[in-house]
Amino acid sequence: MSAVSVEVPLPAVRRAVYRPVRGGNALEDTIARLIQTVRLGVVAPGESLPPERELAGLYGVSRDTVREAIRELADTGYLVRRRGRYGGTFVADPLPQPASVAVSATELEDVLGLRRVLEAGAARTAAGRTLDPEARAELWARHEEAALVGTDDYRRLDTLLHLTIAELAAVPSLVALIAENRAQVNVWLDAFPLLPRNIEHSNAQHEAIVTAILAGRADAAEAAVLEHLAGSESLLRGFLG
Repeated sequence: MSAVSVEVPLPAVRRAVYRPVRGGNALEDTIARLIQTVRLGVVAPGESLPPERELAGLYGVSRDTVREAIRELADTGYLVRRRGRYGGTFVADPLPQPASVAVSATELEDVLGLRRVLEAGAARTAAGRTLDPEARAELWARHEEAALVGTDDYRRLDTLLHLTIAELAAVPSLVALIAENRAQVNVWLDAFPLLPRNIEHSNAQHEAIVTAILAGRADAAEAAVLEHLAGSESLLRGFLG
């Protein structure tokens, strides 16, 4: 089998998917760009992606980041990696059948926009409070539980950590709003598989958020939450957009 040379007939589409990603969530953004490449048909099932070196240059990330993104999508059945003279990274043929999720771009952006406002505000407010030792211990424990659990229970413990932050803001109605918002987001997240390397990145970001809250650094807590949320937003837009 020979490798397929990809000549994209739509330069505008090619520019849209092969453009530099943001620095804070390079892995998630790269995964999202690759998924968009597949979903838009820029590279059809059975065709090969550009080489890792070329993708790294187009996305403005390291080859390691590209390699990790490809590995994630190969593990979940979207890409196939072949070695040898005619090797490379190919779009799976057939592609995995996604879960049936109906969401408009307007609804997606509305829910994600609300999430940014609610969760960034919760982290900033929690960081501005004087937390007692019990509250501080509970927050760190929630972080550790999420960091140590496997993929089967990760979504639940991730949600509990975020709800704990909301509780520490001491604005009772905020907890209900964030719970409702996250319930909707989790439905969409469940439409595609958990990515182990994304979980590792998410846990590192959780630590940055929790550390900033415990240190009383409101600006840093808010910034860390926004960076964290941007990663899952990229994945949601890539898989559902």
